[in-house]
Amino acid sequence: MNVSILPLKKLFPLFLLALLIAACNLTGCSNTDKQTGSVQQAVKKFAQPTTLQGQVIGKNQPIKTGQIIVTGNKGQLLGQVVLQDSNHYQVVIPAHTELPVVLRFYPEPNSPEAEQLVVVVVEPTLTQYDLSPLTTAIAKKAEALGGYTRTNLVMAAESMVNAPDANKTSTGFRGDPTTQYGGWH
Repeated sequence: MNVSILPLKKLFPLFLLALLIAACNLTGCSNTDKQTGSVQQAVKKFAQPTTLQGQVIGKNQPIKTGQIIVTGNKGQLLGQVVLQDSNHYQVVIPAHTELPVVLRFYPEPNSPEAEQLVVVVVEPTLTQYDLSPLTTAIAKKAEALGGYTRTNLVMAAESMVNAPDANKTSTGFRGDPTTQYGGWH
């Protein structure tokens, strides 16, 4: 079988022209059409006053005394709760509060569990958040990854919790989504 190469040589300039046109369409052919700035993400907020609740849990037991201080994404004070003989808390977040919201537990000065605990709220639809050493480690890791975003918190949580691959999904862990970032069971 004798195949002539001549027709391919004649088509080569047309192929180059088509490739050049395609490249221009992909790049816009000029610098004047380029957009500047970063991708804007929608700011998540609590649409209405929302009650956050959960438990304060130390390394070995529930913590029943101390104070929880709630701050907004710019450090503004949103609320506080004093624990008295119960490790359960509830705090109301005002409407239109932008996320993330940070809950910090401060133990009594002479408490045997004298450790500050932290949990970060990034989802306005979830209202159950426990404070524990694990949620604190996740918050610290997320902050080290670049800040309190949902992506950073998920990456930090996945690196902190050992779960078999069979128990993971493409978006994280299976289980109760209300026990977010450290409360999987």
